[in-house]
Amino acid sequence: MLFKCLPVVATTLAVVSAIPHQSFVLPRAAADFVDQTTCKGKTYTYDELAGYGFIPSDERDKYGDTIGGIGSAIALDKNAWRRKGSGSYTGILWGLPDRGWNTEGTLNSWPRVHKFAISLTLAPNATVENPSGPNLRFTYLDTVLFTGPDGAPTTGLDPDATGSITYRGFPDLPVATYVGDGFGGPGPGGKAICLDPEGLFLNGDGSFWISDEYGPYIYKFDKSGKMRLAIRPPEAYIPRRNNTVSFSADSPPRYDLTRTVTPSDTTTGRDNNQGLEGLTVSHDGNTLYAMLQSALDQEGGPKNPTRLNSRILAYDISTRTPVLAHEYVVTLPTYKDAKGVPKVAGQSEIHYLSPTQLLVLSRDSGAGHGQKVSTSVYRHLDVIDLSAATDIKSPTNDAATGSIASATGVLNPGVVAAEYCPWLDYNHNEQLNRFGVRNGGPQGPELLNEKWESISFVPVDPGHGSANNGNEYFVFSLSDNDFITQNGFVNFGMLPYHDASGVNLDTQALVFRVTVPDGALPVAGEN
Repeated sequence: MLFKCLPVVATTLAVVSAIPHQSFVLPRAAADFVDQTTCKGKTYTYDELAGYGFIPSDERDKYGDTIGGIGSAIALDKNAWRRKGSGSYTGILWGLPDRGWNTEGTLNSWPRVHKFAISLTLAPNATVENPSGPNLRFTYLDTVLFTGPDGAPTTGLDPDATGSITYRGFPDLPVATYVGDGFGGPGPGGKAICLDPEGLFLNGDGSFWISDEYGPYIYKFDKSGKMRLAIRPPEAYIPRRNNTVSFSADSPPRYDLTRTVTPSDTTTGRDNNQGLEGLTVSHDGNTLYAMLQSALDQEGGPKNPTRLNSRILAYDISTRTPVLAHEYVVTLPTYKDAKGVPKVAGQSEIHYLSPTQLLVLSRDSGAGHGQKVSTSVYRHLDVIDLSAATDIKSPTNDAATGSIASATGVLNPGVVAAEYCPWLDYNHNEQLNRFGVRNGGPQGPELLNEKWESISFVPVDPGHGSANNGNEYFVFSLSDNDFITQNGFVNFGMLPYHDASGVNLDTQALVFRVTVPDGALPVAGEN
């Protein structure tokens, strides 16, 4: 495997006066690249950082609530992506918040997805010495609220320690029983399906696939936000305490922080807040992939240094009833934190490249804007290859206590993990500084946020596929700001909040320009 990290020579790029088929794409210095990897003979190149933008921490949606957490997952509408001229693009981006503001306890926030118009104007002359300002702009357009099969609101509250809610044609779903209005105020109380959304795919008909941490389940919502389908993964994934299904992530509500579950960590299944963090769909729309953030509890999950073997599910969704077709293991990368302690870089998103290769966004934690440590040591888009990986799908491995690794994270004999090929490093300051942002150094709004959790591709030269630009793409990635602001609102704008951190975290966005090999089709339905 080839993996190179080379500094990019600061180069002024000019518009070529005569470009074949009038593509009007700003060129780059062909001999230069930032990072490159070759995975099973396929070479991927990070050419340059092409853009930066942000959404203010106190931006609000049409319901009066703070727009936050949308870097949990994003989807660019391939049909809306347009090149408007030399180096100018417009499009539509959907951003998926997770369970809502929860740094001081979970709340009865209504899960939703936001729609934005975006514009990107390339800045070919940006250098470290003469940086560009933000060249990616967001304009809020709309919000879709997610409802259950009965049309009732869903919630970001932590699920009950035991019990579930049932609907005809659906598996048992995580449920929260709340008092009052679920925010600490008066009200009748009630029950609601719990969602902690983390993965997003936009279908051609406007419906959404969503992966979730609580279940960990996979859901399909129609374009109005109503739940139409739920996939319960194999029983090995389902969290259990005391030999009983327990969907709680030990995240008590803000209005009752004394509430506890015993034990705090589940004993089997997904660990707390380590569910199906990544989701993607194949180019032909027939296969859906979902990946755990880290290992299942019985495979090393509760402890960071041992939770390195994550499972990935592949479902056949070509018919109305999804069927589990394949299952693989990915051994996640490790790093040493600021104190020299070995840690696992949990994955935060995946993206389809080809039938045998996917992208994985793996990162460290506890470093960035608003954190005690400002310098991140591992924020990567990496390539995995499944061609030689063991298909672990079996009744034994997928049973409630099924395990493909020991409690200390050692793979069972005969289990071969996917090949892991490190690639694109977010943290190159010689690229970040060209847009006035950085990794490390003093705290401030120009410091990268901690949590980068989303990936979406669009072509550099939409509709042409020339020899020069046909394999070039922009990769958009947004940060999850955890709704951290000093001017926040929840419950349809009726409940103001000021995060105890004292920090305002904007939602930051980066745009990488990359070149992928022939055969890689990262945009679903692309010709």
